[in-house]
Amino acid sequence: MRPVVRGKWPTDEQDREIQFNKYTEARGELIARMGEYCSYCETKINSDLAVEHIRPKKPKGAMENIPSRELYWDNFLLACKNCNSTKGNKEVVLDDYFWPDRDNTFRALKYSEGGIVSPSDELDVGLKEKAQATITLTGLDKRPLNDPKKASDRRWEHRKEIWDIAVDYEADLKEDDIQKIRERIIVAAKATGFWSIWTTVFKDHPEMLKGFIKAFPGTSEECFDESEGYKAVNRVGGNI
Repeated sequence: MRPVVRGKWPTDEQDREIQFNKYTEARGELIARMGEYCSYCETKINSDLAVEHIRPKKPKGAMENIPSRELYWDNFLLACKNCNSTKGNKEVVLDDYFWPDRDNTFRALKYSEGGIVSPSDELDVGLKEKAQATITLTGLDKRPLNDPKKASDRRWEHRKEIWDIAVDYEADLKEDDIQKIRERIIVAAKATGFWSIWTTVFKDHPEMLKGFIKAFPGTSEECFDESEGYKAVNRVGGNI
């Protein structure tokens, strides 16, 4: 899960914080800062990318929306329909999960061949439980077992496809490591999304890691140590 920077509350020409009348009004600002990607599964969405409330605006059992959540900039991320509906209106305790705007979520999750998402092997037992809770909350462990082509939730299938594409590109780069191929790979990654898959497949190519971090808007650069070949490191103020 790509660690992102949402940034400070947007301001108007008089440098006053913009007061949103509807949370959907924040969509343009969020996309401008973090790109047209789901904050959870990292799918590239050209339309229907929703403003997602980290803490639900109307948690299960509530009679009405909670104003301090519904229109609060720091409670916004972006989500595809599948992640948004899976997460739903379940009440969440923030410290029970990892969040892409607060933690280095790339360190918390492991991406493997076949589009599989699991807790990172580097985590201790407690953090692995938190990573698994994050995966379950957003449905990143869903894998249609009967007929994937008929399943409406095809996030796993898309990850699997992009993994294979990234592997092919990595083989091309090994065969002919030139700038033109590097640029072509970056373009392909931005067009398809799934930043964590591209970054995992190209883990042994520091210049490519740098390219992915720079190319995807809003990626948290502080989560990666340039002096260590862009190794993922703990995020300041985060849980990992």
